[in-house]
Amino acid sequence: MDCVTRIHSLRKLHWKAGRCRAYGGGTSHVTTLPGGALPSPARTTPRPPAPTPEPTPAPTLRRPALLTLCACVLVAQGMVAAVNLLVPQLTSSALHPSSTELLWTVDAYVIVFAGLLIPAGALGDRYGRKGALLCGLGLFAAGATLSALAATPAVLIAGRGVSGAGAALVLPATLSILLRVTPPEHRPRALAAWTLAAGLGGLAGNVGGGLAGQYLSWRALFWAVVPLAALLALAAARTTPRTDKDAAAPSPDPVGTLLLTGGLFALLFGIIESPLYGWASARVLAAFTVGAALVALFAVHAVRSRAPLFDPRVFRSRQLRAATLGTAVCFFGLFSLFYVNSQYLQYVKGYGAARAGLAIVPLTVGMALVPRLSARWSDRPRPVVGGGLLLIGLGLLGTSTAGASTPYAVYACWLLVISAGTGLCMPALTLSVVSSLPARQAGLGSGLSTSAREVGAALGVAVTGTTLAAHTSGGFADGMAAALRVVALVVVAAAAVVTAGYGKPGSGAGQKSQGGQNHSGAVVDGSPDPANR
Repeated sequence: MDCVTRIHSLRKLHWKAGRCRAYGGGTSHVTTLPGGALPSPARTTPRPPAPTPEPTPAPTLRRPALLTLCACVLVAQGMVAAVNLLVPQLTSSALHPSSTELLWTVDAYVIVFAGLLIPAGALGDRYGRKGALLCGLGLFAAGATLSALAATPAVLIAGRGVSGAGAALVLPATLSILLRVTPPEHRPRALAAWTLAAGLGGLAGNVGGGLAGQYLSWRALFWAVVPLAALLALAAARTTPRTDKDAAAPSPDPVGTLLLTGGLFALLFGIIESPLYGWASARVLAAFTVGAALVALFAVHAVRSRAPLFDPRVFRSRQLRAATLGTAVCFFGLFSLFYVNSQYLQYVKGYGAARAGLAIVPLTVGMALVPRLSARWSDRPRPVVGGGLLLIGLGLLGTSTAGASTPYAVYACWLLVISAGTGLCMPALTLSVVSSLPARQAGLGSGLSTSAREVGAALGVAVTGTTLAAHTSGGFADGMAAALRVVALVVVAAAAVVTAGYGKPGSGAGQKSQGGQNHSGAVVDGSPDPANR
């Protein structure tokens, strides 16, 4: 009986040891507890590790999305110039606007548009760029509807302002989406397409305004914008990818936004009113004083604030200062030309409104072809920017020689020179501005770039209008020649300053880092780079 008990115990030990080997990773050693008891086997088996979820792929920019974004830019920029060619029809319309009301009909869009660009860009970075784009298109259509239904000049001006607010949301959103979804190696080409659309917008506005002014009612232009904006919103909703929001962006800065927007409004008001009242008039000087004071207060507030709208110390970067000046100067020259072109072709050459709008089409040639070359030379911005601005200055000097007997072919050749200069320098300038800020602040960078465009455009119109008014005795052709010579000399002088601001190749200024971002010594994550102060 004792033998049988021992055999049974040995079998039980053998069975338990086998279970221990099975649960213990194959070990044959059996550990016994005091009293001969065996430890109980593990109750759970090791589980395989949970599969790691694959990272969400970054959104990519496809051709339909690129075309949609560029179309949004073209329409928003086109409405800046479209109303200029409707002024004669508006003057004789049932609204009977005064000269001041006509001026504000043209300029309300520009003032609101330019004044809201920077806060609108920061808003898109914070809350979503695609949402900002769609909201902007909705506001744009609402303003056009209000303008089309206007029974008084005040309602027409209000509609133009609403459309300008919508455009201020649209342009920074389109550019920041492009930057966020385009790989660094393809970014210069995408920016070339965007700047081409912005340049063509002015031409499209001239053509559309000319056709409406000659063959349709002025209301037809605004009614045409409503379904166009709806189609663009539908296309953007379907084709445009959503980009990541800037979670690190500060909350909206209401004080900074009011100070900066008010300052820009005042400065633009003074610039636009100067041809009518004079640069030394009390009205204009007061506007400049108020604008400068508000911008200075914004700078003080932003430096002291923990969450500013943007840090003004970004302008310690030589490249950012040079690129912002170059952008403003480029549009200073372009809009000086736009201001006199339609008047020259209609009053001096005797063209109708539609023919005058189409006659500026040669400006599209260089803007369409040259940016491809500019994209190839994106790693050498200094000669590209300097050469482009010099071409614009040379073209303006050439157009200043045009008179009543000048063949249109000669005039068109000078337009080609200007368009080549614009197509050469604008992609590089835009890339320099937006890449001077962190990628997560692409909307703010595009707002800065577009604000420089609009301020330069307003200055170009103001300086040209003032010079024309001072040379009325010799006829329009003489006044145009004097105005374009002044503008051309300013562009050439600024080209030298901008080129010097980029620095020599290899000096650190203007060099592009890997990925095309933050290569100018700008503020990154709130910390200014002292290397470029």
